[in-house]
Amino acid sequence: MINSPLTWNNSYKMNSEKKRDIALVADDCAETLSMINDVLEQAGFDVLVALEGKQALAIADRLTPDIILLDAMMPNMDGFETCKNLKQRAHLESVPVIFMTGLTETRDVLKGLDCGGVDYLTKPINASELVARIRVHLKNARLTSSAYQALDSTGQHLFVIDAAGATLWATPQTHGLFAKAKVSESWKTTQLAEQLAIWLAHGPEVNQCLPLKMPKSCSALDVLLVNRREDGSYLMKLVDGNKDSGEVILKQALALTTRESQVLYWLTQGKTNREVAQILEMSPRTVNKHLEQIFPKLGVDNRTAAAAKAIGVLAQVAG
Repeated sequence: MINSPLTWNNSYKMNSEKKRDIALVADDCAETLSMINDVLEQAGFDVLVALEGKQALAIADRLTPDIILLDAMMPNMDGFETCKNLKQRAHLESVPVIFMTGLTETRDVLKGLDCGGVDYLTKPINASELVARIRVHLKNARLTSSAYQALDSTGQHLFVIDAAGATLWATPQTHGLFAKAKVSESWKTTQLAEQLAIWLAHGPEVNQCLPLKMPKSCSALDVLLVNRREDGSYLMKLVDGNKDSGEVILKQALALTTRESQVLYWLTQGKTNREVAQILEMSPRTVNKHLEQIFPKLGVDNRTAAAAKAIGVLAQVAG
């Protein structure tokens, strides 16, 4: 039995204790909806259905699904436009969207991916392939979510950009610092992206800092290149241009070298020696050598004590 848009809430409450994944399916074909509903229910999903895009948006605004399946061709609002609207909602930004359609032209596939879809299935839908792809995308989404939550919890002003300078993701702290500096969204998507793209084209070194050219009414901001990622994107750190960074504070307060202060700073963020080595692009052995120099300077004999002392210094400056 298909859960109608009007009765899905009661159905979900009945199954909520089982903690089943929730799939939202939008398609104007009743036969397709019935088939997908049966397949996904047998695979252990709670299924919510919509007959067109606006219904899908209304349902997703009331309950966040784990995955969304969209028919590309629907009345009133097609799947492409629906996907764009879904991705504009913060609570749905990371929810994977799979398109289902009879359209097979390359331009249609690209259109689905460009508007935020993660996959594209052509009709008629193969049931086993559909479930397999859903499982893969759910796993990937959860791994990505876990990584982002871990970064969020460190309180870091970190964000990821592509080679064109476009922001792919940012921690809440980064959004907060942009807001504090009073920059507009249009500035971030145009002038900021342009500055970063030009800078990256010149091949900056890891840990190199770029003072941003800010609008007259905005506070100063700097950007630090933290790491180049395997997928071609870049992990960046946003720095308050009117405030010394954590590395600079530790260097000045504890009489450390630049590299020592960088290693110590990442220790305060709960990073292991191996993680510090990856971030700073050095070997774990080199990290250990820096720590051997740091410990006597701080009057401590282990990394936990060193991190605690550094955190105390940073907290005192922040207070």
